[in-house]
Formats: sequence, C-alpha cells, structure tokens
Amino acid sequence: MRIYERAMAKALLNHIGLLPRTAVSVRIGVQSILCALLMLPLFAVPVLSQSENGGFETKAKFAILMDSRSGKVFFEKDANELMAPASMSKIMTMLMVFERLRNGRMRLDDEFTISEDAWRRGGAASGGSTMYAVLNSRVKLRDLMKGVIVQSANDACIAIAEGIAGSEEAFGDMMTKRARELGLEKSTFRNSTGLPHPEHRMTAFELATLARYLIEVFPENYKLYSEREFTWNNIKQYNRNPLLGSYPGADGIKTGYIREAGYGLVGSAVRSGRRLIVVVNGLRSKSQRGREAQKLLDWGFRKFRQISVFGRGETVSQARVWGGQKAWVALIAKEPVNMLLAAEERNSAQAEIVYNGPLRAPVREGQQIGFIRLSVDGRVVSKQPLFAGSSVDAGDSSWRKALDTVTYMLFGG
Repeated sequence: MRIYERAMAKALLNHIGLLPRTAVSVRIGVQSILCALLMLPLFAVPVLSQSENGGFETKAKFAILMDSRSGKVFFEKDANELMAPASMSKIMTMLMVFERLRNGRMRLDDEFTISEDAWRRGGAASGGSTMYAVLNSRVKLRDLMKGVIVQSANDACIAIAEGIAGSEEAFGDMMTKRARELGLEKSTFRNSTGLPHPEHRMTAFELATLARYLIEVFPENYKLYSEREFTWNNIKQYNRNPLLGSYPGADGIKTGYIREAGYGLVGSAVRSGRRLIVVVNGLRSKSQRGREAQKLLDWGFRKFRQISVFGRGETVSQARVWGGQKAWVALIAKEPVNMLLAAEERNSAQAEIVYNGPLRAPVREGQQIGFIRLSVDGRVVSKQPLFAGSSVDAGDSSWRKALDTVTYMLFGG
C-alpha cells in the first residue's frame, strides 16, 4: 500500500541549525498532503495586545499585519473592534462567487442583468465606483468580476447579488451566514458593496482573515487582484490599490472609502516565500493609506532574516526507490531554497521533506518527487518542489524486488 512519507532531513537540520539533530522519520496515513495544506487553521489565530507591537506606531485607526500562510499576527491596533469596511467588504462578495465557481454552481460565462437598481445606485448616476454597465444589459460573470476587483464597481456587485439571491438584502444575509460558517464571529453584511449602512461592520482581524482565506484557498482567482486596469463600455479605469506597481512583491487586494470610515486598504505582498497581509482603515487621504500600509509592510519584512537553506541544484535529501537498479535517488532543488524567518519564529521552525513513497522504478531525472516545506508553530509558511537528481532504471532481477519488498514491510523502506 502506498503511503505518504514525511522525513525530517538530517542534512537540512545540520545545514540551517534550526532543529535538534535527533530528528527522526515520521509516517502518516494515506491522505492527500495537498488537501491537508488547504485545510489550514485559518480562523483560529490570536490577536496580539498592543503592548506587543514592538514600538511600531501607525496613524491608522485600525490596523493589523498577518502572515498569510501561518496566520501569525505581527502587529495589531484595535484589530478586534468593529468598523465600517466600505468597499473592502467586497472581498466577501467575491468569495461568494469563487466558492460557487469552484463547486460548479456558477460559470464564468453566466450572464447577469444590470437592473434599474444596480444602474441607479451603482452606476454612473450614483457618483460612486462603477464599471459603467448599461441599464438592462446582460453582462458575463467574468466581466462583472473584473469590474468588482479592478474598479470596485458597485453596479457589478449589485447585479451579482441580485443574480445569486434575488435581492441585495438577501445576498447580505447569505454573506453573513457564510461568514459565521467560516468562523468570522463579528462580521455582519447588509449589502454587497460596502456602501454606508449602520449595521454593515467588520473587524480588521476578520478582514485580514478573509483575505488570507481567499489567497490560500483560491490562488488562481486571487491573480485577478493584480490586474492594473479594466475597460468596459469604452471607458478604461485603473486599479485603486496604491501598492500595485510601487511596492516590491505587492499583488493585491482591495481599497475602501466612505466618509464615515475614512480611507482603508487590505494589501498583500510576498518576498522569498513569505506573504504578509496588511489592513489599515480610518485614514484621512488616499496618500496616507498608501504610506501607512507600506510602512507597516516594511516593518514586517524587516523582522525577517533570509536563511539560505540550499543552493540551485544542490542535493537536499535521498528518497527510497523500490525495484530499481539503485535503492536511493537524490532529491534536488532546481531553484535556491531561501526562507524568511523572524527572530521569534526560529525556535519553533521545522523543516520537512515530503514525498509519496517508496518510489517505484523507473524514476527519471528531473521528475518531481515531492517538496520541502518549512513550518512555524505547526503551520506551513514555505514550500518548494524537489526533483530526482538522476534516473533509476527498473532492476533486472526478481531478487532485488523481493528484497525491497521485505525491507519495506519490515522497516517501511
């Protein structure tokens, strides 16, 4: 029976000095590692007290800085207090769409009608964010999604809400229900747009958590948030995210503004495999929200120190081969394996080699075998593929296969 083998690589441990030299191999049952990685503890990460913020200060009324993969919070300011999220709550609107696309209940070519309400409250006549969709026109979902993500279009949001739930009010109830199912205990949605409503509220922590869910579970959909412009009805508009194109590694996610809340931003950037999510809200201007978000990201990335684990083409470990002319094959990293770790993470960091084994011959050079991953506090923060360093042909004699079978049965390979 094939198993997933998780081997703590002694060579790796000695190389970066993060773990005890007594680490041993561990086996887990037949279960998809990929599935396990997607079932991250996304909604169970504590928020820091403000006294733990290391002296950093921000002009934002509400703020949080979170590691996307692990969920670790590095900074917070009133992150559990309810606030008006404005258009940042459109992240939840899009998640309702992404989940339906994933389970087949919706398709990108589905068409939605721009009703009079969508046109009047969300279109050009409203004076707010719009994709300038024509009254009573039919617009494909793929275009409405770009309108929401790139242009923050209220008409697109309302059209989607009406198409899914029949009315925007009913869609807001669905959003709130889904938020509770995801573990967001405080967020309440009264519309799809984030337009002013006294009961439409979220916290910075839950906004960051929602962004993390989108990034980690819907990576292909998340790519839309890096698009810089979108044209509809012959009108070109640009993404309002001030981090895109100006901050290294930034690739999303959503701005927001209403008079009650001030200017806000959910942003994300990735460097050397570590992704940070920042939320700021309650700022006085567009320029100030951009500066404060960048300051917080800079502060966060400065906490990390890059550790060069393995170089390009370097052997990381060995994998057992069943029925081959050789019993072992080298696992190599085609690209340098570099990891960013904050000082407080070093004592709880663990490195693992994961592959589906034992491998069955033949094995071809360059074949992807598994991956190396780094976890902090039991949560994966970085992962890179590993490849066979050479070919291993199938053995000619039956005694080799018999010996391998006995060895596997007695010692697990």
